[in-house]
Amino acid sequence: MARVSTYLNFPRSTEQAFEFYKSVFGTEYAGPVMRFGQVPAAPDQPPMAEADKNLVMHVELPILAGHVLMGTDAPASMGFTVKPGNNCFINLEPDTRAETERLFQALAVNGKVEMALQDMFWGDYFGSLTDQFGVQWMFNCSGK
Repeated sequence: MARVSTYLNFPRSTEQAFEFYKSVFGTEYAGPVMRFGQVPAAPDQPPMAEADKNLVMHVELPILAGHVLMGTDAPASMGFTVKPGNNCFINLEPDTRAETERLFQALAVNGKVEMALQDMFWGDYFGSLTDQFGVQWMFNCSGK
């Protein structure tokens, strides 16, 4: 079955981010959280640092209307440079203003509201914010 998802990379905070998103959306992970320590050692690679073995290799969380967030830790110790929030917006289109406001307020906790929810010239209720993990969200509700 085809689906749309958003994949998020975090330097070492995927588990914290996904626990937060799980609480906001009230959903459960689609399968177990996979850890780097579960990855078989490659003969041509150095051993994995103990501090990295419990990091998240892959997690999936359904959020709204079949959309799935996926994520991984991408720490500098594994050669990654992550700049969270500057390369991805997640656009949510809830069915009602009440749900739009609930999600907006929940995701705004310890984050930064870029544009407060408001009626826009195209007829929808729109707002945007960056959450406490640096992920950018847009909200666009056509329901009155």
